[in-house]
Amino acid sequence: MKKSIYSLVLSDKVVEKADALAYQMHTSRSNIINQLLAERLSCVTPEMRMQSVFSSMESLKETFRMLEQTSAHILAMQSQLNYKYKPTLQYSVDLYRTPENGQAGKLRIQLRTQNQNLLLSLEEFFKLWILLEQHYLHTDAEYQLSADRLERSLKNSAGSEQEFGQLLSDYVRRFDRYIQAWFSGSPPETLENAFRQEIKEIQKSI
Repeated sequence: MKKSIYSLVLSDKVVEKADALAYQMHTSRSNIINQLLAERLSCVTPEMRMQSVFSSMESLKETFRMLEQTSAHILAMQSQLNYKYKPTLQYSVDLYRTPENGQAGKLRIQLRTQNQNLLLSLEEFFKLWILLEQHYLHTDAEYQLSADRLERSLKNSAGSEQEFGQLLSDYVRRFDRYIQAWFSGSPPETLENAFRQEIKEIQKSI
């Protein structure tokens, strides 16, 4: 949805209320006024679509620690990795206002640690996961890999925001389940066999 600059004359009290709401929702004055007008005029904005996706992911709070949403386009959650001192693994879903090269956004999976053994094992799992997806899902997703982070592009193959949110939730749960198994000692071949069987049931992917 295209945006342009307009001049508006607003009362100071309205601006004060808008600023307070914008601060509460971690957004700008312009964006909050745009959202309020869109709701009143029954216009669907990209921010509304993103929020619809994120609302469809609320079931993740049953197993993940959901972080405060500091941006309209990012939803983040954490789980404790099954490794010695229980380091925190963070998942961040970053959606674009409009699709970019067929991509709806990206998923970032990150672990902040200085433990080199943990980082090596984490990177090994990331590489295994990419190979499994490319081989069994035949995905055209783009990946960016580093020792402590994996970024993966996302596409909305579902069409609706609600179904897309469900696919994202399923993906995060599946990834977390496999990485927990990896750090519990499951060998690559065991994970591959499980992945191959599970993927047979998947009709759509992100």
